[in-house]
Amino acid sequence: MMITRVQLEVFEGPLDLLLHLIKKNELSIADIPIATITEQYLSTLELMQGLNLDVAGEFLVMAATLIHIKSRMLLPPGENEDEEEEEGDPREELIRRLMEYQRFKEAAEELERRELLSRDVFVRRSEAPEEAETVGFESLSLFDLLSALRHVLERFPEERIHEVTLDTISVREKMSFLLDELRRRGKVIFQSLFETATSRLEVVVTFLAMLELVKIRAIRVWQEERIGPVVIELAAAIGDIQDRIAKEEIEGEDRGA
Repeated sequence: MMITRVQLEVFEGPLDLLLHLIKKNELSIADIPIATITEQYLSTLELMQGLNLDVAGEFLVMAATLIHIKSRMLLPPGENEDEEEEEGDPREELIRRLMEYQRFKEAAEELERRELLSRDVFVRRSEAPEEAETVGFESLSLFDLLSALRHVLERFPEERIHEVTLDTISVREKMSFLLDELRRRGKVIFQSLFETATSRLEVVVTFLAMLELVKIRAIRVWQEERIGPVVIELAAAIGDIQDRIAKEEIEGEDRGA
């Protein structure tokens, strides 16, 4: 039995997931409703594990941290008020880490934008260059995609997703299907990829195929508005993408040897 596994390290970490949940719920980092965030964090973690994503240990450590903070906040007030004052808010250390991480992340994004501005300076030509459709659009994180996937899965009967087996549906075939669709249509809406799906398994394999293409930078995923449709388009020439896929397969065989 063949099993596909997507390495998660190329995406984001647990602090990114927490920031995503805080932004999604329009919350303040300084006053996190720990019960709500813990529930949503664990739900997302369960979905990632169910999809057979290779979840790093740091995600599990953060889950334990959230549960610990939640349990401390649920405890009744102690008899010794002095001890309570010394302990402070159980969320304090987590809030400090999140704020610090957010500052570094915003600084890194600003530096990246400056680099793109410097790189995308062109000499003036007689004919105006064709404008890129995605300029100014917001790239999506893995957790945005997982939220979109959750809505798709709601259309199918509930069942336990544990391991994605490739007996009848191949991730490699779905990757080719996605590339053919993008080459034919230019760009596609995320939800439209699953309109013909007949099972949760097919939805999951299609999603994993999309993640593999994101991983090798074959496609880009973006959103014009925060509540707008998720759009997918090619990020490289088909020939280059095929070379990347072949290289990834060879490296995968070497790792498995």
